[in-house]
Amino acid sequence: MEASGPRPRLAAIDVGTNSIRLVVAEVDSVASYLVLDEERVQTRLGEGLYGTGVLGAEAMRRSLEALDRMRARAEGMEAEEIRAIATAAVREAENGQDFVDGAARLASVRLEVISEEEEARLAFRSIRKHFPLGDRPAAIVDIGGGSLEVVLSAGGMIEETHSLPLGAVRLTERYIHSDPVSAAEWKELRKAIDRVIRKQLGKPPFVTPVMIGSGGTFSALTAIAMFEKQGEAGPGQGYRMKRSEWLHLTRRLRDAPLEVRQKIRGLNPDRADIIVAGAAAIARLSRYLGAREILTHERGIRDGLLLTMIDERFPEGEMLNAGDRIEWVARFARRCGVNEPHAAHVAQLSYQLFDGLAALHRLGDDDRDLLGAAALLHDSGYLIGHSKHHKHAYHLILHADLPGYSGREVEIIANVARYHRRAHPRKKHPNFARLEPADRQRVRILAAILRLAAGLDRTHTQAVRAIRVEGTDGPVRLGVAADVEPQVEIWDAVRRTDLFEEVFGSEVELEWQPVVTTASPS
Repeated sequence: MEASGPRPRLAAIDVGTNSIRLVVAEVDSVASYLVLDEERVQTRLGEGLYGTGVLGAEAMRRSLEALDRMRARAEGMEAEEIRAIATAAVREAENGQDFVDGAARLASVRLEVISEEEEARLAFRSIRKHFPLGDRPAAIVDIGGGSLEVVLSAGGMIEETHSLPLGAVRLTERYIHSDPVSAAEWKELRKAIDRVIRKQLGKPPFVTPVMIGSGGTFSALTAIAMFEKQGEAGPGQGYRMKRSEWLHLTRRLRDAPLEVRQKIRGLNPDRADIIVAGAAAIARLSRYLGAREILTHERGIRDGLLLTMIDERFPEGEMLNAGDRIEWVARFARRCGVNEPHAAHVAQLSYQLFDGLAALHRLGDDDRDLLGAAALLHDSGYLIGHSKHHKHAYHLILHADLPGYSGREVEIIANVARYHRRAHPRKKHPNFARLEPADRQRVRILAAILRLAAGLDRTHTQAVRAIRVEGTDGPVRLGVAADVEPQVEIWDAVRRTDLFEEVFGSEVELEWQPVVTTASPS
């Protein structure tokens, strides 16, 4: 983006279960902006939703009025683009579309209802921009009124995303009915939170010593802690709290009546009724994940939305175009720390097998490209750990930013990489079952080829120069070109032929073909 000339202004609006937030910003460089104005209005759009299943008429009226004011405010500040997103409340309500239609008709706002996965990605996008994640594992958390988004990250990459129905408003309406919170309600609240966490997160792939969180609950407890320690609440961005400190504050809030909570310095009185449930959700989650420290991020998904808008409008000068999509894959592989010579060699062997087997698989050039991408990324899961690295690769690829590839293509690449070793693709596997039947067969074929190619560089020394398909009439005969007999590679490739034979209905025979070098004339 050129530095000279007027700087564009963008506006992002986040319609949440508890509040609606606006930020208007001026773009001052690639992926950077200066906030010109911010507004937050607590409209409680999700009030009563978790008992009735619908958005109430009065809550919708309040929210649409606030949305109209924010749109007018952004236009008055000459925002070139205004983007508005809605999360859990509108996503889950039976009459959510009525609210979307009302936003267009009464507030002149095109409201996009984003998925749980997109909500988590926006939160991660923001935190990755503002925190040096490095190689350490971390839990990225965004808590709203309706849901709690969790991203488990390692090496700055997404390993898993989860959306938990543990928003502060939802939990309060369901479990807290006394003032102060009774012992019985507190016990039931914690048990309910633990049930959801265990069911939806399962066994985490790694311990996350650090939790970085955004949302009103994090900001509120940070402000309370700062008032108590410093006598004032300065900027809370990056504020660090031990889990024991968080637990201490949570218990104090639990024991205080609402009237007392409303007077606690740092806590917005409008949030006092839902703060106990929100704090409890974070406390239980941090315990489950093994987080010893909790850091606060004050920007959240609206920041992730702004950064996305900037990326879309002002791509970096060195950014590749979508036509160079395999180079995006190579860049992602590099960020995952893969052994690049090994990955590139496996990709070349995969291409040679794919081309030689064309009469059997009858797939096209696009499928060849997906195979190459999976080959480059098949070992990306080592970023998380050696054990089950094929499964880690699936998750990393599924959540990767790979311009030029559709969501369907990314799923195919992730599945092919996931099945480069161990179990065969089976419909009992959720990641495989959700593919269309034609894509399931495509994954089986490509994974069978990738297994052979990966086996032919078992020692990571590129000892096999090339692989030639010598015949497909009867057993598939493969010539393995190498300077000296690659016993380990041939042994490992033979060991990996089971899926190939299952898919193609043919046995595989591998034979070493010595590479003859001709001496140059003197």
